[in-house]
Amino acid sequence: MENLKVPLTHAFADAERAAVYQAIFSRRDVRGQFLPEPVPDAVLGRILMAAHHAPSVGFMQPWNFQLIRSEAVKRRVHGLFEQANAEAAQMFPDARREIYSRLKLQGIVDAPINLCVSCDRTRSGPVVLGRTHMPTMDLFSSVCAVQNLWLAARAEGVGVGWVSIFHEQALQAALGIPAHIVPVAYLCIGYVSHFKDKPELEQAGWLPRLPIADLIHYEQWGATDAAGDDPLTATLVAMQADIQQQGVYPHQS
Repeated sequence: MENLKVPLTHAFADAERAAVYQAIFSRRDVRGQFLPEPVPDAVLGRILMAAHHAPSVGFMQPWNFQLIRSEAVKRRVHGLFEQANAEAAQMFPDARREIYSRLKLQGIVDAPINLCVSCDRTRSGPVVLGRTHMPTMDLFSSVCAVQNLWLAARAEGVGVGWVSIFHEQALQAALGIPAHIVPVAYLCIGYVSHFKDKPELEQAGWLPRLPIADLIHYEQWGATDAAGDDPLTATLVAMQADIQQQGVYPHQS
């Protein structure tokens, strides 16, 4: 225990740590539960500020946040979704297509606020610390901002739904986004009637949650712990079983 004293001094108190895990495990991609009540500016401000404090490569902060409240703009964007969604449905085999047709995949018109998070890949010039050999790190940074926003929103009791079924250039044109700015996430934001117990696609039988132990590789790709010899494997298997069977989060004993 002596060796644990230093790192434990930096840990959150139990209730604070539990709240972080609660936000992570109860976050949902919201599509059909939006309420018409407006989100107060103070709440929206906290959510956006959380997004703005995401990590970014070279501290370039490449994100932009474009608020859409206009019904006319929402309906224009919804039309783009409808077109792309009809195309997407035809890409799946018949059995999948039938399930796909029953899914509600957006809340564009229903949500009080739409938000387009985009990435300005030119913001810090052509050479960015940390992006010299992995140029997509600015896009990944913008996704980190989305995740910060999503978790903060969940903590505030606000729902968020990510809509990705668009033609990128059509969305840029509809929102007046310059060609060099990359739309990363189109989000529907608002208070909701409820948050689902499980992700909607999991509930609908689209795909199951994968066993995390199958996704851990040790030292080299493909070196998984199929025999269950590593103690971490048993820990992960037990955690996932608790979550699936009882809804117990890892911060609980």
